[in-house]
Amino acid sequence: MLKENALKGKLVLVTGGGSGLGRCMTEHFLSLGAEVVISSRDREKLENTAADLEEVVGRRPGVVSCDIRSWEEVENMRKEIMKRYGKIDALVNNAAGNFVSPTERLSANAFDTILDIVLKGTKNCTLSLGKYWIDERVPGTLLNIVTTYAWTGSAYVVPSACAKAGVLAMTRSLAVEWAKYSIRSNAIAPGLFPTKGAQERLLPGDLKGKFDLTQKVPVGRVGNPQELACLAAYLLSDYSAFINGEVVTIDGGEWLGGAGQFNFLRDLSPENWEDIEKTVKGRKL
Repeated sequence: MLKENALKGKLVLVTGGGSGLGRCMTEHFLSLGAEVVISSRDREKLENTAADLEEVVGRRPGVVSCDIRSWEEVENMRKEIMKRYGKIDALVNNAAGNFVSPTERLSANAFDTILDIVLKGTKNCTLSLGKYWIDERVPGTLLNIVTTYAWTGSAYVVPSACAKAGVLAMTRSLAVEWAKYSIRSNAIAPGLFPTKGAQERLLPGDLKGKFDLTQKVPVGRVGNPQELACLAAYLLSDYSAFINGEVVTIDGGEWLGGAGQFNFLRDLSPENWEDIEKTVKGRKL
């Protein structure tokens, strides 16, 4: 969707870049000419991903192991990247954690674990990079990966809903506060983009076979990770320079499909509608 080398000259840090959507975005950023650094706690996974991407794209991302829940580790990560590359132009806050559970079954520690990774981790990375950009008077771009239930809420993933709602609020708040420093802040709210790790956590065991996820999506399918990667690349590129404080939903209409009070009527057949029309015709409104 973008011109060749559309991201050339940019250094992008992708948290949680070793697998899933983070890996897919990293591959696409590299293909568009960006320098990319991926981070997670698992150094071995990062190195394996970097080697794989070098074979696929012909370019290798940098790797930095970091537990984003720790402010000290995040600061050290930023300093290491700066020492190695001399700059950081964009941050993609992609690292997350989630699992399904009735909320009353959760321990306080389990709840805190999700909050710490998603909200605290995003805060740590955002604050570290934001302070650097402001102090050095250089522009920056923030891109946060949230979810549609950041504004609707969702049962059985309450810690994630709480954390993602906080990230979305931070996205919109900083878009206004930091715009004067030439820092843009946007978010993407993906719908169903099944990846191996996420699928195993959210629909473990036999659950996957019991639910047809495509039935929840008006367009009749789940998302292709490449579609999200293209959107992310656009929001990091100079072509989107006037987009700030926006959350872009990419879910095939899923959340809207569940929001409308009468959306369930889409399951009716043409014959059903004919019967309804006969019943209603002639009545005064």
